[in-house]
Amino acid sequence: MTDTPGKNAALLDALLDAAVDAIIVSDEKGKIVRSNPAAGTMFGYVSEDMLGLNVQILMPVTMAVRHDGFMQRYLETHEASIIGKGRDLEGQKRDGSIFPVHLSIGRAEVGDQVFFLGVLHDLTKRKNTEIALERSQRLEAIGQLTGGVAHDFNNLLTVIVGNLELLEPSLSTKDQAELLHEALESAELGADLVRRLLAFARKSPLAPVPVDISVFVDRVGAILRRTLGARYELSVVSSQDIWHVHADPAQLQTTILNLTLNAQDAMPDGGKLVIETSNIVIDDAFMAEEVDVEMGRYVRLSVTDTGHGMTPEKLRYAFEPFFTTKPTGKGTGLGLSMVYGFVKQSGGHVALYSEPDQGTTVNLYLPASDGYAVKVDDRTRVSVAGNGQTILAVEDNPAVQQISLLRLEALNYNVIGATDAAEALEILADRSDIDLMFTDLVMPGDMTGYDLAKTVHEKWPRIKILLTSGYAEDLLNGGTLSKSGFRLLRKPYRQADIAAEINALLSEDQS
Repeated sequence: MTDTPGKNAALLDALLDAAVDAIIVSDEKGKIVRSNPAAGTMFGYVSEDMLGLNVQILMPVTMAVRHDGFMQRYLETHEASIIGKGRDLEGQKRDGSIFPVHLSIGRAEVGDQVFFLGVLHDLTKRKNTEIALERSQRLEAIGQLTGGVAHDFNNLLTVIVGNLELLEPSLSTKDQAELLHEALESAELGADLVRRLLAFARKSPLAPVPVDISVFVDRVGAILRRTLGARYELSVVSSQDIWHVHADPAQLQTTILNLTLNAQDAMPDGGKLVIETSNIVIDDAFMAEEVDVEMGRYVRLSVTDTGHGMTPEKLRYAFEPFFTTKPTGKGTGLGLSMVYGFVKQSGGHVALYSEPDQGTTVNLYLPASDGYAVKVDDRTRVSVAGNGQTILAVEDNPAVQQISLLRLEALNYNVIGATDAAEALEILADRSDIDLMFTDLVMPGDMTGYDLAKTVHEKWPRIKILLTSGYAEDLLNGGTLSKSGFRLLRKPYRQADIAAEINALLSEDQS
């Protein structure tokens, strides 16, 4: 059966209507003579309204002013720079917004007329995914570098803090004491800096439990209502029946405070601050926009401000350590990096939206928990001196070992030193008076501190064991060590910390 012009036209209409990509036909002057519905949707026009307009309306100005020249040169020379090849370019919507597209162009002659057919594919989602993936990979690389140096920094700070504390009783003047306390405070700031970097690197020791996030939001809201001035309007909005989240309570509260303080800093002249929680189910539609997030049930915590906002360029680096939009001396640039690391380590996701002069919204997606919320009480350490018990201190770093021996002796313990697992086992085999072993997890030789601890626990179960480490990977295993009956003391630690840990272990068998 012979096709008729009417049937051909109907087939063409059906093809144009079914295409998900934009299809635009123009004459050699650039006038649009045909377009499909997808083209109208992509560029923000009613498809019929595009007819008779020049294709330049679909381009940024920098490209539009050159378009006629490209067309004329092609018609005169037939040298194709894009026809039959395709190219990634930028399109311009009716509202003036610019977006990435892939353009393929074909040429057709009908009688003595030349027509150009353009097929355009919107690359916005692909570009956003590429940017998100690049950001995730960059942050992962920075995190690995950060976690790798934590061990050395924590050893240095342990020696500094230990020597300063041992020096304190020998000081004779108030001025000397003030200088020492300033040095201790600086060392503590250094330790806090390492903790913040470890949080970004997702290597902080977490103790996640089912918690009611509304409790923490209300607590932070109460603090802000007491401290925010009249220039700020605070709104706390919680949906009904908010799910519990699986997270570390202390880190969760610190995270919420960090976000709200950042929001306040972004509004130096006042503004509106909104804290909101809601239940969210992440599915395929959400994952099409983001990477590095699992499907499932989440509680979304949103913190929104009406502050100065950020440019797209600044948004790319917002989660990186030491990046800050605040004036010099007004911020460390570690607030958002800590938030990012905590949420990612908790199995969640972070999304950041901001526009200059419009404000910023930070959305945290924390995994929902089916468990009952746990009430976490604050506990304070009690520093108690020893009673002449014997402690074996195992440490391969000479400076750290020396300060460890001195600190334990200052707490009235009898101390024996060993530099590795083999030497420690020899000492234990020869002596029966050792009450506790204090060992670093990172050790030279075939046995790690954890291997040594397991061996000692099996051969001499009466000996108490306290582990210590400043190395990020070991800190991650704190929960596993605790289940094995071992306690972990994180470097750098204060004298009161080690005193409390050892006292707790040695007091376990006392009734």
